[in-house]
Amino acid sequence: ARKSLPPADPLYRDEDVDKALKLLSPASYDEKIDVAEGVAVRFRDAGHILGSAIIEMWLDEGGKQVKVVFSGDLGPQKTVMERNPAIISQADYVLIESTYGDRLHRSNEESRQEFRAVYRKAMEDHGKIYIPSFVVDRAQRILYEFALLQDEEGMGGDIPIFFDSPLGVKATEIYKRHGSLFSSEVQRYLNQGKDPFAPDGLRYVQSADESKKINEVKNSVVIAGSGMANGGRIVHHLKHGIWNPMNDVVFVGYQAVGTLGRRIVEGEKKLRIAGEEVLVRAAIHTINGFSAHGDRDDLITWAKNFTTSPLFLVTHGEPESADAFADALDVEGMRSVVPEPGQVFDLVAEAPRTSSVRRRTAGKGDTGRLLSEIQVLLRDARETMPKDADESLLSLLRSSKTLLETAVEKASNEQEQR
Repeated sequence: ARKSLPPADPLYRDEDVDKALKLLSPASYDEKIDVAEGVAVRFRDAGHILGSAIIEMWLDEGGKQVKVVFSGDLGPQKTVMERNPAIISQADYVLIESTYGDRLHRSNEESRQEFRAVYRKAMEDHGKIYIPSFVVDRAQRILYEFALLQDEEGMGGDIPIFFDSPLGVKATEIYKRHGSLFSSEVQRYLNQGKDPFAPDGLRYVQSADESKKINEVKNSVVIAGSGMANGGRIVHHLKHGIWNPMNDVVFVGYQAVGTLGRRIVEGEKKLRIAGEEVLVRAAIHTINGFSAHGDRDDLITWAKNFTTSPLFLVTHGEPESADAFADALDVEGMRSVVPEPGQVFDLVAEAPRTSSVRRRTAGKGDTGRLLSEIQVLLRDARETMPKDADESLLSLLRSSKTLLETAVEKASNEQEQR
C-alpha cells in the first residue's frame, strides 16, 4: 500500500476457515480408518504436544500395498509432559523430521537445574524474567516447572507469574481436561490432587491494557507468545525490558533463522523492536532441553524400531540439520535421502522420478557428518572397550584424544579471529 500498489488478496478469509472446520472429523489414537478406496490411515501418539500424531498410511496400488509413515514432529524418548512416541516397526517409507537432527539436548535434569539457577539469580537481582514461549505445550511445561520449583524448593510463591496470552489460557484449560494423555510423571502429580499448571502467583492476563501494566511490576516472571519473539505480546515486553541488565530473557524453544528470537540468541546487541532501537543488556539464556522435539539420538532411537529396512525421507529441518541427520542414519546402516523441493518418488517402483542427489551444505554439512560418525564411534567404544584395556588400545585412544583436542583448539582460535 505504501508503494501505491493495491493490497494483495488474502489467501483465505474467515468464511474459508469456517468451511474447512466443518470438514474436520475427530479420530482416536490407534484406530485404523479407511479414508478412501485403497487408502487407510492410523494416528499414533507422537509424544510431541497434546494430540500430536504420527500417521501410518496404507496405500493399495496395482495389486501391491505400500506403507508410508509420516513421523510428524516427534517428542523426546524421555518425555516430561507427554507420553513417549509410539513404537512402529513396519513401513516401506518413513518421512521423518530433522528439526534437531544435528544436535543433542541437555538432559531434563540439567535443563531443570539451569532454569532454576536463572530464577534464583533474577530473584536476587529483583529483576524480571521474560520467557518467549509457544502458547501450546511449551507454556504449560514452563508452568509445570514453576509448580515443581515451588513444591521441591519452596521458592517463588510470592513472585507474580504473568501468563500473558489469551490463547495460551484457553490451551491450558484444554490440557487440564485431558490428564489421561500425560506422562507418568505428570500423572503422579495429578494423583496427589495438584494442578500441574497452576503455580502460586500465577496471573492470567487477558486484555491489552492489563498486558501493558505489567511493565510497572519489577520483580516478576512474564510468559508470552510468540515463542520466536517475532510477534505477539512478548515483543512489547522485550522492548521495555531487554535493555535492563537486571533482567533475564529465557528462550525455551527453537528459534528459526530470520526471527527476532534467533537474532537475540546469536548475540546481536542492538535491535529494532516495535519501531525503536533497543540495546540488549539483559542476560540471555537458551534452554533447549525443554523442547517438545526429540534431538538426534531420540530420532535415531525411534527410527531403529523399524524392522523392515524402510527408506527414510528426511524432511522438516534446516539444510544443515537434515543433511547431518541423514548422515547419522547412514552411519547406523539405515537407508536415507534428503528430498529436493519438487522431487517426485514412485512408491511402488521404490525410485525417484527425478534425479536424486543428496543436498549438501558446503563445509557445515561435512563437519556435521564427521561429528555424527565420531559420536557413534564413541558410543561403540563405551560399549565394547574393556576397563582393563591393554597399552596398545590406550595408546590409540590417547592419540585420538590429542587429535580432537587439536581440532577443537584450532576451531576456537579461528572463531576468535573472525
